[in-house]
Amino acid sequence: MDPEPGEFLSLLTAEEVEALRAAGRPRRWDRGTTVITEGDAADWVLVLTQGRVKVSSHTSSGTEVILAVRGPGALLGDMSAVDGSPRSNSVTALEPIQGIVVRDFSAFLAAHGRIAVLLLQLLVGRLRDADRKRVEYGAFDTTGRVATRLLELADRYGERTSTGVRVALPLSQDELAGWTGSSREAVSKALRTLRDRGLIETGRRRVVIHDVEGLRRRAR
Repeated sequence: MDPEPGEFLSLLTAEEVEALRAAGRPRRWDRGTTVITEGDAADWVLVLTQGRVKVSSHTSSGTEVILAVRGPGALLGDMSAVDGSPRSNSVTALEPIQGIVVRDFSAFLAAHGRIAVLLLQLLVGRLRDADRKRVEYGAFDTTGRVATRLLELADRYGERTSTGVRVALPLSQDELAGWTGSSREAVSKALRTLRDRGLIETGRRRVVIHDVEGLRRRAR
């Protein structure tokens, strides 16, 4: 499976990808497996080559907050591998996944200066994305936030059909609630609102967006 545009693996040259593979070892996990656990200490990173994962954290009350959905090419666990601090979030397989596990990632970066610069640029991009989401949470209602996340999934994973853009949704409603900072009931109501307006159609772990521009307008 090709890496997603803009993800770590997509930015490397063929020679750098080979060096990464030589420094690591391939692994695979089943759907639902926790690959990285928040609070653990570890010096390894995972470069995802197939499948999607959710990156999440838990509040003091135990509520799961989903920070991102990542796909092929993503680099995971890099912050702890670089600064030696415990894992700041958990990573869970949303479907069967494969990846390359690289241990002592700091040593790998020291030997590959260009890749270290690319990682710095990726980290800056994540900070910008986190800032944007904080603005969304303050400015958008639940329906707007749900619409924004559906558009993000459609842009990254959508498949055009005769009736619109089909997204094999890797998230349950509880997980979508955790990704939008809302309750499950509020997300259910938001999806019903979008369905009633004819913007989307929902099924078990799938969404068909019938009116992308209409959904984009509702997301603003």
